[in-house]
Amino acid sequence: MKRFDLIVIGTGLSGLTAARTAVDMGAKVLIAGWGMGALTLFGNTIDLLGEVPPETDMAEGITSWIAAHPEHPYARTGMAGIENALTDFQGLFPPPYSFAALGSGNSLLPTGAGTMRPTYLIPVTMAAGAAMTPPGTLIVGFRGFKDFQGDTVSLHLKCRGVSLSLPRYGLEGLTALALARLMDEPSFRERLGESIRLQMAGERFIGLPAVLGFRNPAVVLKTLEEITGARVFEIPMLPPSIPGTRIFHHFREMLISKGATFLMGHPASRAKVKDGRCEGITVQNPPLATQYRADSYILATGRFLGGGLWAEMERIVEPLFHLPVFQPGERGKWFGERFFDPKAHPIHRAGIVTDADLRPVDETGRVVLENVHVAGSILAHHQAIEEKSREGIDIATGFLAAKRALAL
Repeated sequence: MKRFDLIVIGTGLSGLTAARTAVDMGAKVLIAGWGMGALTLFGNTIDLLGEVPPETDMAEGITSWIAAHPEHPYARTGMAGIENALTDFQGLFPPPYSFAALGSGNSLLPTGAGTMRPTYLIPVTMAAGAAMTPPGTLIVGFRGFKDFQGDTVSLHLKCRGVSLSLPRYGLEGLTALALARLMDEPSFRERLGESIRLQMAGERFIGLPAVLGFRNPAVVLKTLEEITGARVFEIPMLPPSIPGTRIFHHFREMLISKGATFLMGHPASRAKVKDGRCEGITVQNPPLATQYRADSYILATGRFLGGGLWAEMERIVEPLFHLPVFQPGERGKWFGERFFDPKAHPIHRAGIVTDADLRPVDETGRVVLENVHVAGSILAHHQAIEEKSREGIDIATGFLAAKRALAL
């Protein structure tokens, strides 16, 4: 049986953050999970709390939010904990491909639906989108690329739009992943830049689908800006998310380089629990099943999409440790009457309740497992989609969970 200081279960942003925090503290870490998590599907920017208006200071807004929502995951970390976690995250992405806030609060960025959404930390490849003005912006789509409808985006944003043929014969119909790889080729992006320049009519901003390369997106951005003479920005689109995939791979490469054991595609199937502590987990890699032990464990398996929570006929369960789950009431009340109800569906508040150290507790507040900590969207009492707080919750609680786990 292999032994570690810490085992992180889940390879989403919360698990990656916890693992990175732990290896930087000198711990021997195993991180295991099904796949690359929701980060590679929906991750683009770092949302902290979209409920805070852009003109409001973020620290003031979240402090007020915590006071009004004392059961929210942010109440466990506090604003100081959130700031420390975000600073640590930003340290992983130094210039030229960096993440930054464009002021003291949220900024509004264009989306692939042609709307403007609030967010906090923005990658350099999207930053110019916050400064765009409709009369001075050109939205560029690609013929045959179905994951980004440039005409629709330009219509809703009231900008001029064009649809270009890609600068190589036979490339129509490419996927986002293939386009991002092509952007890493200097000749391809240079020819694309020339094609865009020929379509310009004095625009100062150019919006493109978020496919500006995997390896050096900041270099792709610089090349296009030098050729066009305009500020270029990426616009998020349908999954898979290229910006989210960049984040995932950067974390993964860093963890492996620092000696972490990374088991992607190998789910934890069982946990051995005795006397209020976890003594080990079993990881499936058919036909083999391998046991691993650690002093501490972090559960960061996400919600329903990641398999962290299961919906049975009458209740919601956590399948690995069988932890108590805060329930949204009887099944008939899990959802509102309308899909796009202004109020969040009650099921979104389901999850694991913890103490101040992110250890799971039961209905009486008793700690269930002393050496297990919980992080990310599996936590109860948040509505990350509606609040626009998913990445903030993942980073802040993943950071805190690792700190608390290694302090035992």
